[in-house]
Amino acid sequence: MTVSIIGGTGPQGKGLALRLAMAGSKVVIGSRDEAKATTVAADIVSFLAERGCKADVSGASMEAATQAASKMVILSVPYSAHDVTLTTLAPLLVDKILIDIVVPLAAGNPKAVDMPDAGSVTESAQAILGDSIPVVGALHNVSAVTLNDLSSPINCDILVCGNDLAAKKDVMALCQQMEMQAYNAGLAESARCIEALTPILIRLNMSKDVPFSHAGIRICPPDHHGHD
Repeated sequence: MTVSIIGGTGPQGKGLALRLAMAGSKVVIGSRDEAKATTVAADIVSFLAERGCKADVSGASMEAATQAASKMVILSVPYSAHDVTLTTLAPLLVDKILIDIVVPLAAGNPKAVDMPDAGSVTESAQAILGDSIPVVGALHNVSAVTLNDLSSPINCDILVCGNDLAAKKDVMALCQQMEMQAYNAGLAESARCIEALTPILIRLNMSKDVPFSHAGIRICPPDHHGHD
């Protein structure tokens, strides 16, 4: 399976490319700067080869990367570029699933959100693409540092939302392929809560009063696992 990551030259995109390649997926990194995408892809292949993993990662333009995806396209661009990128790629996303991981962080203040009029970035993406192209919001709350640190497993759970159940199940399976626990968190409107958690995590991770950084969200079942 080929998974494409649009904006894959950024820290979060690179981390996901690493994790997906290690899990056996073919990965295409898409960027407005095709040369940069090709360089980043080559660096990932070399990095994983040093660790005994033969990876299939390549770079391409955003358009070519979108077309190359078997089914799933991950959008990992800055919030400011979100809408214009999707508008450009919309015709190429027919018959594919868009996994939107973008968080609407406020300009100049990563400890706050600036939610779009649609309610969330996930809902905004669905409005741009129309109902025929399923949008799934996921991977909003995972630290880029955690994704890139292959010496440790992912330390948090993945909350997945969207209006298409089959698409959500496919995305949850992709997360599980990367050894992440994923949960169906509801319809696209749930992204309003999920996306808003990220700046809270950033605030905690930056706080001098908190004895850790790069924390994420974890769903904690009761110890007895019962349904009383």
